[in-house]
Amino acid sequence: MKIVLAYSGGLDTSVILKWLIDTYQAEVIAYAADVGQGEELGGLKERALDAGASKAYIEDLRKEFARDFVFPMIRVGAVYESGYLLGTSIARPLIAKRQIEIAQENNAEAISHGATGKGNDQVRFELTFYALQPDIKIIAPWREWAFQSRTELINYAKEHGIPVPVTVEKPYSMDANLLHISYEGGVLEDPWRAPPEEMFRWTVSPEKAPDKPEEMTIDFERGNAIAVNGENLSPFKIMLILNEQGNRHGIGRIDMVENRYVGMKSRGVYETPGGTILHRAREAVEQITMDREVLHLRNTFIPEYAKLVYNGFWFSPERTMLQSAMDEAATCVTGTARLKLYKGTCTVIGRKSEQSLYDPELATFEAEGVYDQRNATGFIKLNALRLQMQAKKSR
Repeated sequence: MKIVLAYSGGLDTSVILKWLIDTYQAEVIAYAADVGQGEELGGLKERALDAGASKAYIEDLRKEFARDFVFPMIRVGAVYESGYLLGTSIARPLIAKRQIEIAQENNAEAISHGATGKGNDQVRFELTFYALQPDIKIIAPWREWAFQSRTELINYAKEHGIPVPVTVEKPYSMDANLLHISYEGGVLEDPWRAPPEEMFRWTVSPEKAPDKPEEMTIDFERGNAIAVNGENLSPFKIMLILNEQGNRHGIGRIDMVENRYVGMKSRGVYETPGGTILHRAREAVEQITMDREVLHLRNTFIPEYAKLVYNGFWFSPERTMLQSAMDEAATCVTGTARLKLYKGTCTVIGRKSEQSLYDPELATFEAEGVYDQRNATGFIKLNALRLQMQAKKSR
């Protein structure tokens, strides 16, 4: 049997690689995706080959991630529950898609991952696997093997000479990509306990951010950011620049308890600097360019779209349908947002567009000759009619 394993080089997937070889008498191909996590991938190919992999793929997916996953999600305004911008969720379908492609290129019968049986990631990965190759065999070791603890994994690694970085357990787990970095578990499992300041890897503490605000502009075309401070850039470069600016000013920290798809509540702490800036900027341009009823209808789709991404249904027909409808709504979102970054806040201070529906002559409180205020009398009476009827019946 030939198996493609999603491999990170940590304790779990290093043990999984050896376990797959022994348990299934399989040839294992290791695969790691670079979606912007940084230095974690250094030396990973050599480590996988040393651990027994027949091949090792280290794939740079950052540009595709920004262009085909992050930007479409930002374009529709997706937010899950109390402010989660779906940083981990949106990376999983891309990682899984490329894993299926590698399996197909190598005629592999099965694929494997290191997600546990309690989390969302097992669902996100496997829904994508089945959506793209319905007959694929999936091996999820955490749902099969007898190991119950980290100590048992360490002992197995030592017994089999598996090279793994065994260090003191972190007091929380982390996951990073181009859109965000997340923290959960460990000390964060107490929802009353404040996250330790030394935990944050990306953003400076708002209290220690620069005392001078920074202003910037972002240009949009059909809902997509195309330029920062007047410079046209690719989605990938825009994410890099906005992350850098957001990090410097402490933008994008949130602390929330969310509802996992598998049924439990989970506390997550996130840093999403560039994504937060993009989300605020797009909203600003949208406010002056999108028709009221289109905006309100589109907004009713956002919770469902966000739930689909969070739960792992990126490659579902319903997400594709919603994407088309919401992209159509965004075709008018062309213009420029002006923002101020200051000590953890990203404030919209201006917006303009040649497609603006905002008319100062209609909106003004000064004298004007376009809007006849007397017309409001009939409008109010018609809208009050059902309330008056109800009030009469209840006497």
